[in-house]
Amino acid sequence: MLEINADQAEYWSNSPGGQKWITLEDQLDAVLAPVLDQVLERAAPQPGQSVLDIGCGTGASLIAAGARVGPEGSVEGADISEPFVERARARIAAAQAHHVSATLADAQTHDFAPASYDIIMSRFGVMFFEDTVAALSNMARALRPGGRMVFAAWGQLQNNPWFLVPHMAAVARLGQPPKTDRNAPGPLAFHDLDRVRGLFDQAGLDVDARAVPVPLTPVGGISGTAALCMKVGPAVRAMAHFQGTPEDEAAILADVTERFSALDTRPPNSDEQFYLPSEINFFQATAKAS
Repeated sequence: MLEINADQAEYWSNSPGGQKWITLEDQLDAVLAPVLDQVLERAAPQPGQSVLDIGCGTGASLIAAGARVGPEGSVEGADISEPFVERARARIAAAQAHHVSATLADAQTHDFAPASYDIIMSRFGVMFFEDTVAALSNMARALRPGGRMVFAAWGQLQNNPWFLVPHMAAVARLGQPPKTDRNAPGPLAFHDLDRVRGLFDQAGLDVDARAVPVPLTPVGGISGTAALCMKVGPAVRAMAHFQGTPEDEAAILADVTERFSALDTRPPNSDEQFYLPSEINFFQATAKAS
């Protein structure tokens, strides 16, 4: 049943923004690989364990978790986007990961088998629920005794140039788009650690929540990173809202490139990788003792 979060299902399944996550899969997986690495480090799935991956997207996290639990374990992905699930299934088949699967499901309402998973994890898949408490409670029922949740979400806007820089460049060129509620379902909905701690508490979960600096590793250096930001994120939304022209896009791209260059702390002529700073909120939760 996908009616509860129908707007999210529509966006991630049928909008150009959602489709770009498939088109740009390799680049986005590369950018976000350090976050997935930390999710897996914190979740620490062991051979033979059962893992549920919420908002599994096109499958990179599923295959990575599947390698950790091995063929004696199992990994199930849940995502609200049918194209994402189809793509994840194709990647699973190509990897011959027979112990890994992907299911079209809204984790807020899906009837997961009770007490069936050792770990429930997510890389940026839990910020979009209409009712976060209901979603957390529903997922918690699927945890085995002693099981745990490990989720990654974007932190504060001002500490995430991935969002802030394209936003500032677009505003400078086009003007300020209508304000939105940053706590509403969306990429930054879990930015406020204290607020989200309260949601976990309401869902009957003890949670450790902390903001962690994670250097992102975009492909193509500064110019490639800037170009990618013109395909997904705040600049794209501003361009759509203001009906921006190709000249506007070129100007915003140049501004984003310049602002990213100012974040480059490498020595001149360095061969080191360019890292984009980010702040990621990690949530590690277990059921409260009865």
